[in-house]
Amino acid sequence: MTPKRTVGILIGLIVLLLLYGSTYTVQEGQQAMLLQLGNIVKNPKTNIPYTWGPGLHFKWPLINEIQIFDTRLQTLDIKSSRIVTAEQKDLIVDYYVKWRITNLPLYFTRTGGSATQASLLLEQQLNDNLRAQFGRRTISDVVSNDRSTIMDSLSKLANDSAQSLGISVIDVRIKRIDLPNEVQSAVFDRMRTERERVATEHRFNGKAQAEAIRANADANATITVASARTQAAQIRSLGDAQAAKIYADAYNQDPAFYEFFRSLEAYKKIFASDQNNMLVLKPDSEFFKYFNSENGTSGQKR
Repeated sequence: MTPKRTVGILIGLIVLLLLYGSTYTVQEGQQAMLLQLGNIVKNPKTNIPYTWGPGLHFKWPLINEIQIFDTRLQTLDIKSSRIVTAEQKDLIVDYYVKWRITNLPLYFTRTGGSATQASLLLEQQLNDNLRAQFGRRTISDVVSNDRSTIMDSLSKLANDSAQSLGISVIDVRIKRIDLPNEVQSAVFDRMRTERERVATEHRFNGKAQAEAIRANADANATITVASARTQAAQIRSLGDAQAAKIYADAYNQDPAFYEFFRSLEAYKKIFASDQNNMLVLKPDSEFFKYFNSENGTSGQKR
């Protein structure tokens, strides 16, 4: 290989390396910013830093440096933050934050372009805001009533404070609120004792109400039975009076026939009985007066 050919190959390689070093690609969901010797390069006319969106771009090799940032929605998962409530009770809070980069120059200046450093600073700001929100509320409030209000307030406060980092906070959501392990057993025991006290009170009240209902039911039953007996006696006496009147009316229409009919009814009940009863009477007894008469009369003159 001749020296000229060797020099040509070297020059070609150098040109290829320069071309490769002067091009870069920005992917979808990313933005690039121009740096020179680690400093942000600004447009001399507008004093605005040079930034580029997705696509193929060019730069001066060995002079300019390109810093690429992920501008998509990011998730910061924060676990086991120890927070104190208005009752001076410790809580362990797990939550997450949705954020994205909105100001590349400011973000690079405050964090050096490090997502880890940005997460640390954002977490510190969020924990301060979370302590301020929980410090004004009780455990009952943060667990049930004001949970949604706390998250809305946190989102607004976090977004306001994150603007200084070149970050926009989209949402803050609390995943879990729990007690520290060292106080869980004591709190659960106190809650169990309180629930047992309430249960005992409910059982006592239930028994008292049951006794009152039972006594009231017994009184009502006694009154109902007495009233029914009174009505039955009245109805029975009215029926007896009506029966006596019917008997009297029938007797007055034909006393002899009525006496004869009543005697036949008595014979029927006595002689048709299935019981082995013994009746001792004289043959000339008044009871057999219709048997002793040939024409079926009582034998007495009317």
